[in-house]
Amino acid sequence: MSIRFRLTVWYSALLGAMLLLFSFGLYSFLTNAILADVSNTLKGQGEQAAAVIELELDPMAAVRRDDTSLLPRVVFATQVYAQVLTPDGVIYQRSPNLKNMDQILPISQEMLDRNLKGQSGYYTLRQQGTPIHVYSMPIHHTNGDIVGVLQIGQSLVDMQNMLGRVRTALYLISVLGIIGTALGGALLARSALRPIDDITATARRIGRTENLAERIAIPDSGDEVSRLAETFNEMLTRLDHLFQTQQRLVGDVSHELRTPLTTIQGNLDLLKRGAIEDAELRQEALAEIETEARRMTRMVGDLLLLAQADAGHVLNRAPVELDTLLLDVFRQGVMMAQGQVELRLGHEDQAQIMGDVDRLRQLLLNLIDNAIKYTPAGGMITLALYRESAQVRIEVTDTGIGIAENDLPHIFERFFRADRARSRRLGGTGLGLSIVHWVAQAHGGDIEVRSELGKGSTFTLRLPLADGLPRSR
Repeated sequence: MSIRFRLTVWYSALLGAMLLLFSFGLYSFLTNAILADVSNTLKGQGEQAAAVIELELDPMAAVRRDDTSLLPRVVFATQVYAQVLTPDGVIYQRSPNLKNMDQILPISQEMLDRNLKGQSGYYTLRQQGTPIHVYSMPIHHTNGDIVGVLQIGQSLVDMQNMLGRVRTALYLISVLGIIGTALGGALLARSALRPIDDITATARRIGRTENLAERIAIPDSGDEVSRLAETFNEMLTRLDHLFQTQQRLVGDVSHELRTPLTTIQGNLDLLKRGAIEDAELRQEALAEIETEARRMTRMVGDLLLLAQADAGHVLNRAPVELDTLLLDVFRQGVMMAQGQVELRLGHEDQAQIMGDVDRLRQLLLNLIDNAIKYTPAGGMITLALYRESAQVRIEVTDTGIGIAENDLPHIFERFFRADRARSRRLGGTGLGLSIVHWVAQAHGGDIEVRSELGKGSTFTLRLPLADGLPRSR
């Protein structure tokens, strides 16, 4: 069942319920109002007739004596009837229209007793299929005694006919209103859901053609549908970016693995052709095979780590003393430098964060390894740790060859290398800085770089602090 059909049904059902309640309320109001008007008219006529009758010394005798003039005074229409009863409930006199139809106005014993107690009342009866509304009241003697009962009745045929016409009109209005609402609701639902149909058609077309560059036309309505289109376009942009990144990654991995595999295959061929008999050539070939195998191992390990990062890998967080970690990394960096460059400690504060100590060590070692590769012999690399108000700042500064300004926005991308030939010669995989960037973000921090060609680079890592330690030492 489509949303459009369901909306139309709900529109129609809601309006039908509202029209039903309105019609019922209006019909009840008109019925009560007309009946109240009839009751007031009958009461006025009855009080007028009773006043005339009670002026006589003997009211009942006057009614009998004035048979041709008294009761007809209160009969203003052919559908208004009058009847006088004795206290015993015996009919004493009737209006001519009742006599002509040979009818009476029956009264219940309960109403008769009520009248004899001096109270008036209304009731409705049906005579030969005709509803009659009756007002019954006592007739008093001049001394105050109740000597009879006066009944004034009026036919409700006109009221029923009018209410029937009103009822028919309400039926027609309700039916036409529901039909009109169903048609209008269908048109409105179609108009409101047309952008969603366009979104669906575009999504299907993109799914068939796999053209993630296509976008949905955003309506100018500024409503939920336009926001949905904007969100869908944002999702397409992200999917397109991820797809392009995946394609580049596959291409880069294939390219990066081809070189070490070619080197390994070439050395194996060399060994097969007799180099294994030459100790020097054999040693050189095995060394190259070992180097390339280690490089591929590092690359596969880095790719596995980045794949885990993309899959939402959760870090093993624990309190980490960054000054202690920095000193440990400094010692490893000295061994990595092998005396080619000078590694020194700069400013060092005491700071503690919640993080994964292994990943933080890997981050810092990747930065040091990157600095060593691109710093000429005799250069200097400086490590510094600064504790600030709500974060800690770690800087790795080198006096290396620097990074071109056009390359700075891309250095944290996977497999990006400003100097591919030098990186490959030095054994780089192009994934180290991507891992650095992921580890920094996974810890709620960030990393940035400032560099100038020929003068060196400074990588700045910022991480949120954990409470509970002195500010500095």
